[in-house]
Amino acid sequence: MKLVVGLGNPGDDYVKTRHNIGFMVVDSISKANGITLNQTKFKGIIGRGTIGSEDVIIAKPQTYMNRSGESVSSLLFFYKLEPSDCIVICDDLELPAGKIRVRGKGGHGGHNGLRSIIEQTGSQEFVRVRVGIGRPNDASMVSNYVLNQFSKDEKPLVEDAIERASRAVEAIITDGVDAAMNRFN
Repeated sequence: MKLVVGLGNPGDDYVKTRHNIGFMVVDSISKANGITLNQTKFKGIIGRGTIGSEDVIIAKPQTYMNRSGESVSSLLFFYKLEPSDCIVICDDLELPAGKIRVRGKGGHGGHNGLRSIIEQTGSQEFVRVRVGIGRPNDASMVSNYVLNQFSKDEKPLVEDAIERASRAVEAIITDGVDAAMNRFN
């Protein structure tokens, strides 16, 4: 079994914001694979189904970004999964809008959602699918930037990135992380 987690913030105010691209990818994966996110538990909204021949739990933590690890650690514990069974999808300021990057493990890179997961699970051994959102010119504007929607020019790039990130997650599950890295990085 695999746990697929899209990071974001709950509530209507954040639905289409840069920080919620993880939720957008999870919604795309769910739709493409006929998985309904219809249960509220483990501090998140979850659904259960299959991708390829693998059972999956898909989750959107509802704890706000900075406390995402609370939901992820609860899910891992309940389903008796290891952090290495988890795929986390999140935004990345260091990648231009529309780019994606798959990594088998690593640090948080300054991302508070990843930091929370590492702190709560005690592990960096989970797969990341990072989706580029670009970076504002003024570093002091990062907090506002991630909570704003994509520009009109960025939207086609982001829609394509969501589709590619969805396929990357499916490839990680069916073919393994190395194959997905070779194909999507």
